[in-house]
Amino acid sequence: MKNIVKIAVALFAMVQTIYAQKNTELWSAGRPDGHAPISVMGDHYHGKGDVMFSYRYMRMNMEGLLQGSSEISNAQGHDSGYMVTPLNMPMDMHMLGVMYGLTDKITLVAMAMYTQNEMDLQMRMMSGMTTQFSTSSSGFGDVKLGMLYKFVNAKRQSLHAIVNLSIPTGALEAEDVTPMSAPNKIQLPYPMQIGSGTYDLDLGLNYLGQTDNYSWGSQLRGTYRFDRNEFDYSLGNRYSLNSWFAYKVNDWISFSARGEVLAEERINGANPNLNPMMVTTADTANSGGKYINGGLGFNVYVPKGSFKNVRFGLEYAQPLYQEPNGIQLERRETLTFGLQYSL
Repeated sequence: MKNIVKIAVALFAMVQTIYAQKNTELWSAGRPDGHAPISVMGDHYHGKGDVMFSYRYMRMNMEGLLQGSSEISNAQGHDSGYMVTPLNMPMDMHMLGVMYGLTDKITLVAMAMYTQNEMDLQMRMMSGMTTQFSTSSSGFGDVKLGMLYKFVNAKRQSLHAIVNLSIPTGALEAEDVTPMSAPNKIQLPYPMQIGSGTYDLDLGLNYLGQTDNYSWGSQLRGTYRFDRNEFDYSLGNRYSLNSWFAYKVNDWISFSARGEVLAEERINGANPNLNPMMVTTADTANSGGKYINGGLGFNVYVPKGSFKNVRFGLEYAQPLYQEPNGIQLERRETLTFGLQYSL
């Protein structure tokens, strides 16, 4: 946390440096690398009266078990006292967003999402035999409303703040049938729920810079949960630092590389409807962790013609290091692509 504060102070100090430079040349979003890699949100702002619509699709895959940074088998997971352990979990997210330039300094933002989760699990019975089963959940998640505030844009560098509020519209009562509950449905564990159930504050600082053919940026971000939800728990706070570098090949396409440091705290509280000894995903000790991720991608931008201001972005990301708390599924690849259109 101390390192994150130091980074925030350094970014604010950068504002003074940019203001001190007498140069009116502005950072510009009107180029393929004028937006960050498609997985990064809140990376740019708009001028007064400008509108942008966006659609993103993200698929994240998790498979195999980790205990801390070490791989373990499902048998070892059972030996740790859990009757059920997960095998894999693919997650699909569809995100719709809109941005509107209220003034040249303030951009309003809104985002809604639809999530689909699937999980294959293994149960070890008293006889020692194992059987597999699957659960799934889907629905509209929490809605995010907020604003971006531009501090400065000069010397082809820019700095803005991110302030979002997540409204708990996503379901917390996703249910499915398991071998223990058949033929009835029971409430699914934490990773399979669609919403947080709490009002969450999302704060961030975003720095951007560019030359004729290159651009770069860093985004410091934190998500803070307010109180606990109706099931007496809240998801852990989340802190991340994203940095990226992009090369503009021409007016139409750019390629990017991104690195992310991510820390997630454990779930606070516990849902009384879940048995933490039944399955690893119902035990709050098995939540949160530390991660370092890397991604490669490209952006395509249409600067003129009938499809002017249409963008397409794609990024493939992979964990470079991960140390989850307790026993959790190992995070694998994440594929994100999206379309953006500005008016």
